[in-house]
Amino acid sequence: MTRPRTQVDQDQTYLWFLHAARQGNPYAQFNLAMLYKNGAGVTCDDAAAVYWLRRAAAQGLAFAQNHLGAMLYSGRAPSGSAAKGGAEAAYWLRRAAEQGDASAQLNLGLLYAAGRGVVQDGDAALGWFYRAAEQGVASAQTLLAECYLDGRGVEANDALAAAWLHKAASQGDAPAQFRLGVMHATGQGVARDAACAASWYAMAAAQGDASAQNNLGVLYANGDGVARDDMRAVHCYQAAAEQGHVLAQYNLAGMVGAGYGVAPDPVRAHMWMLLAAASGDPQAQASVDAAAVRLAPSQRDSAAEQVRAWHRSHH
Repeated sequence: MTRPRTQVDQDQTYLWFLHAARQGNPYAQFNLAMLYKNGAGVTCDDAAAVYWLRRAAAQGLAFAQNHLGAMLYSGRAPSGSAAKGGAEAAYWLRRAAEQGDASAQLNLGLLYAAGRGVVQDGDAALGWFYRAAEQGVASAQTLLAECYLDGRGVEANDALAAAWLHKAASQGDAPAQFRLGVMHATGQGVARDAACAASWYAMAAAQGDASAQNNLGVLYANGDGVARDDMRAVHCYQAAAEQGHVLAQYNLAGMVGAGYGVAPDPVRAHMWMLLAAASGDPQAQASVDAAAVRLAPSQRDSAAEQVRAWHRSHH
């Protein structure tokens, strides 16, 4: 059994890293920076983290270059302006990426895709995603697959997209699992297979992916690829709706209003419909307008109060 680390252990670790870092050891400088960045055993201090990352990065340590670039990109490292921060982030990420650091290759690809600190370039983004994907980075494999799906930086190729998504999904990447579910549900690049779609949706849904939760709910509500189960459909819609997924809120309102898988509750149904309508869903707005005639004023007031309570609990 591993002994829990005490504050004394953490203090000793900090002192060893500090001593070695002051002597110029880049690995100690990097590790000391991570303590400051994560607040591990010391007070979280981005300025101190950046100071030591810069010293390690200047000595060519790819790990430090990548973390420094990421902090610059996210605005955690002071650089004077967003434009300057993006350019410096690209500089350090490129230095790490060219050394083969997979995380830096992924991050640099994101910069090229967004045009942050560099001229937007789909070809360059694709190239860096590919390098990271070849090293087994699941999120890079998913991004590469999306390039193939959308034809960004490369000719669209659904079969190649599916192959890369399988690699990422097999590593547990929820976005990849969701996209594979969509492809199997629609027959895009793969054989249409609703049961297979449900399986991938379920994996992503278990990780909290709201879109997968909603789509899995649709399959349960329709009995497509799975046995029809209104209670499970409601459970899936509820999980996604609580995350603010507009279509799930609309779908849940329909189930609750009709009493499918749950006791009918017109007030609760109206509450979910109001939330969906507030996000601009036209069908939800039409349903809200219809409910204004169907529901009593007291019911509409109760639903509006539930909406306010939902916002308070989620923000």
